[in-house]
Amino acid sequence: MENKNRITVTQLAIMTTVAVASLRSLPAMATAGWSSITQWLIPAIMFFVPTALVGAELGTKFKGGVFEWVKEAYGERLGFLAVWLQWIQNVVWYPTQLAMVAGTFAYFIGMDSLSNSGVYTGAVILIVYWGATFITLSGGNFFARVASTLGLIGTLIPALLLFVMGGVWLMTGHPVSEILTHSDLLHEANVVASGKVSGMTSPQWMLVVSNVLAFAGMEINAIHVKNLDNPKSFSRVMVITFVLVMGIFILPTLVLSMTTPAAMTVTSAYQTTGVMVAFENIFVTIFGPGAGIIANVIALAVVLGATASIIAWLAGPSRGVADAGRTGLLPVMFQKENSKGVQSGILIPQGIFVTALAALYIIFKSSVSAVFLAITGFAAALYVIMYIIMFFAAMKLRREGKGLTEGYKAPALFFVSWLGIIGCTFGLVMSFVPVSNAAFPAVIYPFVVLGVIIVLGVWPLIFATVKKPEWNTQKGNETFTKE
Repeated sequence: MENKNRITVTQLAIMTTVAVASLRSLPAMATAGWSSITQWLIPAIMFFVPTALVGAELGTKFKGGVFEWVKEAYGERLGFLAVWLQWIQNVVWYPTQLAMVAGTFAYFIGMDSLSNSGVYTGAVILIVYWGATFITLSGGNFFARVASTLGLIGTLIPALLLFVMGGVWLMTGHPVSEILTHSDLLHEANVVASGKVSGMTSPQWMLVVSNVLAFAGMEINAIHVKNLDNPKSFSRVMVITFVLVMGIFILPTLVLSMTTPAAMTVTSAYQTTGVMVAFENIFVTIFGPGAGIIANVIALAVVLGATASIIAWLAGPSRGVADAGRTGLLPVMFQKENSKGVQSGILIPQGIFVTALAALYIIFKSSVSAVFLAITGFAAALYVIMYIIMFFAAMKLRREGKGLTEGYKAPALFFVSWLGIIGCTFGLVMSFVPVSNAAFPAVIYPFVVLGVIIVLGVWPLIFATVKKPEWNTQKGNETFTKE
C-alpha cells in the first residue's frame, strides 16, 4: 500500500533549504563586497557545519527530531524545553517575515508605498499565514509537495538566475560596482585573528554574528525522517541542503555586490527589495528599459519562496511540540489532531496568536515594525540555547554509545559540537549587546532581552510542573486525541 505521508529526499532537502536560506538576507550582506564571503564562511564553519553533521547523525539514529534527541540524553523535560524553544522563537518571527513578504508583493504590483500601510501589511500577513496553515492542515505529503515546489520556484531558481545573469553582466563588459572593487576579502578574518574587541561593534562584524542564525533550521525537518523510504537517507538530505544553502548565500551575494551601484544600497527600501532592485538593474542595463518588468516576476517568485519557508517552519516545529506534548507535557486541548492526523491543537492557537500580532501591525504600524524586529532578535536567543542543548545531547549520546551502530556517524563529533557550542554561546552573549537601531533604549536593552527569554521560554517548565496523568495520550497509553 502506498504511503500517503511519504516524502522524498529531494522534497525534504528543498524544504530544509528554503527553511534555512532566504534571498532577503542577501542585500545586507552584499554591501560588504568581497568580505561577504568571510562573513558567510565564519558562521558556516562555527555553526552551519556542526549543525549539519550533528543533525545528520541524530536524525538517522533517533526518529522524532530534537525532542527525541535530547530526551534520549537528558530526559523528557529537557527534551520538551528544547523543542519548545525551537518552536516558540519562530512564532514571533512569522509576522516579521510576512511583513517583508508584503513589501516584496507591493513591489510586484508596482505600488511600493503600500508597504507603509498597516492595513495592507496586516492583511498580507493574515492571508499568507492562514493560507500556509490550511496547506499544512491538509495532511499527507501535500504540504511537502507545495513547499518544495514553491521553494524551487521562489528561492532556488531566482538564486540560480541571479548567478547566471552575473556571468552575463561580466561577459557583456559591464562595469563592476565600487562595492566589490573597494572591498577586502579578509577584513573580518583579520578582525577575528587580531582579537580586536573594537572590531566587534562594526556593522560588518555584527553581520557575522547575526549570520549564525541565518544558518539556523537544518534540524527542523528531522521530525519528518519517519516519512522517508529509508530514514538513513536523512544524511543525504543534510549534504544536499548544505551545498544548496552555501550556493544560495555566497554566489548571489557577490552578484549583488558586483552589479548594484553603491548609491542604490542606501535607500530605506533596499533591505527589503534589494534583490528585485538588482534584477531590475541587471535586466535594464543589459536588455533595455522594457526588461525591467522581469524584476516584477522575480518579486512574485520571491513571495512564493517565502511562503514555502513559512510552510516548512509551520510543519516541523509544531509537529515536534505536539508529539512531545503527548508524553504528558501538554494539556490535551493542545494535543488534538484533525482527521488528516495533523497537529491542529498547536497550529490553530498559534494562528490566533499570529493574527493578534498582525492586528498590532494594522493599529500601530509606524512603531510596531521596529519593536517586532527587535523582539524577533531577542527570541532568536532562545534558538541559540536550544542548539547548545542539542550539541551537549549529541556528545552525551555518543559517549554512552546509544544508536552507535545505526545510521550516519559524524566525523569528529566532539570537536564540531564544541565548535558549535562556542559559536552559539558567542551569539547568545552578543544578543544582549544593544544595536544602534534598536527599538529600546540601550540602558534597558539587555533587560528586555532577558525578559523576552524568560516570558517565552518558561512555559515548558510550568507545564512539566503542573502536568496531570490524563495528559499522557501517546500510543501505548491512550490513542491520539482527535478532533
